[in-house]
Parts: sequence; structure tokens; C-alpha cells
Amino acid sequence: MRPVQGPVANEDGEIVAAEDDQRRQDLNPAQAEVLEALGARPHERPAFDPRLRQDLRQRLEARLGPAAERVPKGEVLWVSKHLLSTVHGCEGLFLARDAEPFAWTPSSARGSVAHKAIELAVSWRGDPAPGLLVDEALARLVEVPGSLGEYLGQLGEGERAELHAEATERVSMFQECFPPLEPRWRPVPESRLRADLCDDRIVLGGKVDLTVGRADGTRAGKVLIDLKTGAFSPHHIDDLRFYALVETLRLGVPPRLLATYYLDGGRLQPEVVTEALLDVTVERVVQGVTAALELRGADRPPVLRPGPPCRWCPASAECEPGRRWVAHQDEADGWIATVGEDDDA
Repeated sequence: MRPVQGPVANEDGEIVAAEDDQRRQDLNPAQAEVLEALGARPHERPAFDPRLRQDLRQRLEARLGPAAERVPKGEVLWVSKHLLSTVHGCEGLFLARDAEPFAWTPSSARGSVAHKAIELAVSWRGDPAPGLLVDEALARLVEVPGSLGEYLGQLGEGERAELHAEATERVSMFQECFPPLEPRWRPVPESRLRADLCDDRIVLGGKVDLTVGRADGTRAGKVLIDLKTGAFSPHHIDDLRFYALVETLRLGVPPRLLATYYLDGGRLQPEVVTEALLDVTVERVVQGVTAALELRGADRPPVLRPGPPCRWCPASAECEPGRRWVAHQDEADGWIATVGEDDDA
């Protein structure tokens, strides 16, 4: 990505609002809006109690203790944003996905390739074309041992060309709508987060698409950003709140801001992080982990909550409420399927 011309950063590498109108002219309106939403001066950054990290951990471990006892000895329950969003949605869908081995699909592979290309773009010198970044991302991913590399290596020429074109579109959207990232902002793509709880029997973790900024002592400064294609979904908010909780458990200082960026529409949805937000997220994690272990242990039947995911649920053929919901929606709305599941960038 080209060196930034418009925004400025203070001595701590924190994003601050640009003061020079001449420099801001180098940004298009979409980029300027992102910069304005993400920026903050030092006096606008909140400070948090240094005991917050310990308090959150103690509350989580006290509430999750009984659930942790259900995890077989020597095993770990990995809690991701996807597990939580699924179990808090339709529990029948959660069990159906849980029973299926993971397999790469064109949608999931496209998202991974686009994310890798954007990761390269953040640190690439100059102004690389989106297609070049996707070429490099594909070359690197194919060389990495694992299921994605094998999946990409087995694609036919037409399938590979289609994946390349769609990933290139997403990278181009990012470059067009996001302001060029100044190194002093400390941008980190694909930032890994992890918190081990209950004698390491429960792990909260995942990867944030992009982070910028950093904490200064107990004063918040980091921004967590998720990149999405498609339309808004309520669980996108919960996903970033989950990452905010894990970041606080890891560092002791919450992020200052959460932001979901919708590439298709060039729209940013920000949310300020507060202790109340973290409290709500603790409750959501406890309820989600408890429900997941109850369902896996067949302690109770799943609660079925028909909705849009019924269209691609693996158990749809055997789920009468789901079939009725789909039939009703098709008849009432004339719904035409255009997308499947969430496509992360």
C-alpha cells in the first residue's frame, strides 16, 4: 500500500484526527470517513481499572468451573466466535455442524485467500495491484502444509481463476475504501488472541482481521477491526465483543474501539468498549459454553430457532420447523438466494 499522505499519528503511534486539510485531499470520501471514525486524541482515550483483567478472569472461571469439569481429561474446549454465534442461534444447526468434519468450500477458501492478500498489503512497500497480492497469497498458502493448501492445489484452472477473481475484488475493495495504513499506527493483520481458563481446559481464542494502535499503561488505544462482505448481521457485533473480552484477559486493558467494516458498501460500524459491554460478553460466553457442552453430552434436546441459516443447514432435510420456515419465506417474500453463509472478507 502506498505511504499515507493524509492522516497523522502522534509519538505513540496512535491514530489521531488529521489537522492538515491539504493532506486529507489525498483520501477519497470513504477513506476519510474511516479515518474520522477510528481517530482519537489522547484526552479522548479512556482509562480502565488495572484490576479489571483479574476480575474478569475470576468471574469467568467461577462461572465456567462446572462446565470445565465436563471436558474430558487431557482435552481442551476451544471456544471461538463461530461456536458462540452458532450455539446462540439454532442449537440444531450447532449440533449438525458439530457432527460434520470440516471441509473447505469455495466461500471459505476465498475468504482465507483475501485475508492473506490483505495481510501482505499492510506490509508491502509501494502500491501493489490487488491481483498481484492475491497471486502471492495463493502461492504462499499452497506451500503451507495443511488442508487449505491441499484444497487450493487441487483446484482446476477454471475454479482457481474464479477464486482469484473474487478474492481480487475483495482486496480491491479494501484498498479503495480503507485509508492507507501508516506504520506508526502499528497495524497488525490477522492478530491472534487467546485466553486459557480453568486450568487450561477451556480456551477462548481467534484472530482479529486487523488491529491498529496500542494501549498506553491503563489507557485504551487499540482498535479491533473485522472485515466483512455482504449484509449486516447482529452476531458481527457479538464477534468483536468476544475479541474485546479476550484482548482484555490477555493484556489487561480493553481495546478502545471495535469496528466492523463492510467492504461491499464501504460502511464502518464502530462501537466503544466499556466495562458494561465486557460484562454482557462474559455472560454470553458462559451461556454459550454451558449450552455447547450440554448439547454435546446429549443432556437435553436442542432448541430449534428457524431462520435464514435453515437454507444451508446440513440437517435441513430432517428438520420440519426449518423446512416450514423456508417454505413460508419463499411464498411470502419471493426470496431469491444470492449468498450462503457469512463470508469474512
